[in-house]
Amino acid sequence: MNTQQKLISALQTLPWLQELTSEHFEKIVEIASLCEVDAKQEIFREGDAVDYLYIVLQGRVAIDMFVPGRGRTRIYTAESMDVIGWSGVVPVARLRTAGARAVLPSHLIRLEANKLRILCEQDRSLGYIIMRKLANVVTIRLLTTRLQLLDIFAHPGAEEEMDV
Repeated sequence: MNTQQKLISALQTLPWLQELTSEHFEKIVEIASLCEVDAKQEIFREGDAVDYLYIVLQGRVAIDMFVPGRGRTRIYTAESMDVIGWSGVVPVARLRTAGARAVLPSHLIRLEANKLRILCEQDRSLGYIIMRKLANVVTIRLLTTRLQLLDIFAHPGAEEEMDV
């Protein structure tokens, strides 16, 4: 199977792309690529330009941010089918608000954020589907992050004990 076929196969497994028409799907394939990262490899840094959105196919990715007085603090651990770097699709975001580093060797789908945003603006039906799915991602992420932060601040030093 060549790289393009692997990409199409991987995209077809994603539950949040199941509603796309074949025309929408073809547009997504054009701005997507597969990417593999080693354990401990940095995917992006807090403060970087928001150029890509990633979907974890396999592996585990730590999302962290700088907290004054605490340093780098893990706020989320993304696993299979999680979306990371979603803020790149939102026109307001220009810089990453958190960093991402692979905890385990990981396979990701990488989507060009600016091109995805343009596709969503040009094709309103595609935009509605993508933004509705991303709204779910954001909601879950906010709830999870809130619980994680409550735990960290309720138990100082807990971020060092968290299971990777």
